[in-house]
Amino acid sequence: MVQPSYFPNGANRQNKKAFVIAGPCSAETEEQLRESITQIKQYAPQVNLLRAGIWKPRTRPNSFEGIGKKALSWLVDAGKAVNLPVSIEVAKAQHVEDALHAGVDVLWIGARSTVSPFIVQDIADALKGVHVPIMIKNPINPDLSLWMGAIERIEQAGVKDIAAIHRHSVFIIYTVDGFLPSARSVDDPQELEEERRLFYVACTRAKENLYLVKPSMMKASKTFWQQGQMGFH
Repeated sequence: MVQPSYFPNGANRQNKKAFVIAGPCSAETEEQLRESITQIKQYAPQVNLLRAGIWKPRTRPNSFEGIGKKALSWLVDAGKAVNLPVSIEVAKAQHVEDALHAGVDVLWIGARSTVSPFIVQDIADALKGVHVPIMIKNPINPDLSLWMGAIERIEQAGVKDIAAIHRHSVFIIYTVDGFLPSARSVDDPQELEEERRLFYVACTRAKENLYLVKPSMMKASKTFWQQGQMGFH
């Protein structure tokens, strides 16, 4: 479990030590999640907090919206296996209740939720009397008043550990055909459009620096091939 004053608010800032959060965009299978987190622990020991998408808000219906409640235990168990706390996004009161019941350590309110005072208040009401760190992302359409309002609503619910998340720099990795967009999406116009929209959102979230990263070579079995650019047109 995380400790009081979980988010660095003094010494770490003075030492310019980053607070590192890592994990897969979504929890798709128990094996995928466990393997991802095991590799994070092995290759990125500086990580402070694990994350994974359990509920995935989508613009259009019939898109993948996350595994849901049953994936909570996958994430919590995987975190315990590597002795790291875990976090998820919540978008309504029921998400908060399910996450806390499962033993999730940190909750965050996503950019889509921050834009709605109704959603934030619903979450705040569910957090009253609960001691859990909360991260609050800036709204998907930048609006300082909405962001401040979301923070104030959570603060008024009695939450003491609050972190406001803004992306100074954004790194988008594997910007190559077959990965972005995913090979699973190219034959589905709706899924392809969703990935295009999410890519746009990721690009516009960078406050100062945007990095599009691609490997020069990729390995498959025992052969290598050179990668082209990503497949958005």
